[in-house]
Amino acid sequence: MLLTKRLIYYLKMKFKKPKFWDNKKISFWIILLFPLSAIYLIINFIIKVIKTQKKFPIPVICVGNIYLGGTGKTPLVRKIFNISKSLGKNPAFVKKNYNYLFDEINMLKLTGKIYTHKNREESILSAFADKHNVVILDDGFQDFSIKHNFSILCFNSIQSVGNNFIIPSGPLREPLRSISRADCIVINGEKNLELESRLNKNLNKKKLPIFYSKYIIKNIEELKNKEIIAFAGIGNPSNFFSLLKENKLNVKKTYSFPDHHDYSQKDFEKIEGNTSAIIVTTEKDYYRIHDNQKQNIYCVKVELEIENEDKLKDLIKQYL
Repeated sequence: MLLTKRLIYYLKMKFKKPKFWDNKKISFWIILLFPLSAIYLIINFIIKVIKTQKKFPIPVICVGNIYLGGTGKTPLVRKIFNISKSLGKNPAFVKKNYNYLFDEINMLKLTGKIYTHKNREESILSAFADKHNVVILDDGFQDFSIKHNFSILCFNSIQSVGNNFIIPSGPLREPLRSISRADCIVINGEKNLELESRLNKNLNKKKLPIFYSKYIIKNIEELKNKEIIAFAGIGNPSNFFSLLKENKLNVKKTYSFPDHHDYSQKDFEKIEGNTSAIIVTTEKDYYRIHDNQKQNIYCVKVELEIENEDKLKDLIKQYL
């Protein structure tokens, strides 16, 4: 169990995704790392068998993923929080407290109350004691000790399921057949019938509702008609750069960093260079920048828009 947790921890913390993860061809690295993937799968299976799921006195909504990082999970968590409030509930966030996740924790704090104990069970019970009547887990689909009332799995339309291999030979935290534990799927990006087909093949005739989401840049007027240098240290930096270009912003240069990167002065000297362009980054990255480095850096604020949101709202309402 400890080995599995450590592997996920080191892959997430300051981790730059290898290119072969999204290459559908079998590579040398996949073959080399496959034995480790097999060990990881065995350990994960043992954990699933020995863990006993605990049910809680308030509904638990889990927003998770199978593809490691870059699926738009945290923005969706905020959206589900607001949907729960619109249904007359008093929701709270639950997120496991790893040091490298302080950026995501601070983002969620702007929306509502968050509980960040090392143990998710303790966080849920604390929320219940504080009169919250629903909790939303940011991550936790692989936590087999908690009975979820409703589970949402996130995917990105561009990265899809990558090379379809398990970490570390691929980006998947579980085999695709595990999606049958979910209650619905949210795909961020353009409609992807190939991805939908791959997911449906692993459902054993079970039919899951599939929703699509996209990002809307809220402060786009600040960025129009300006030359832009963009940088990001997230699961898939290229998705952020594509979002800027799709909105017809004048992106001159981009810089990619590992997920949860701790920015140094040397990084900013490299980014700034000798240019009159404005410098922009993601909201998540902005929370990792020290206050004395934030001057002249624009935070791109996004809002998640879900197609057929009313249907998702009605679906969630059944479980609350």
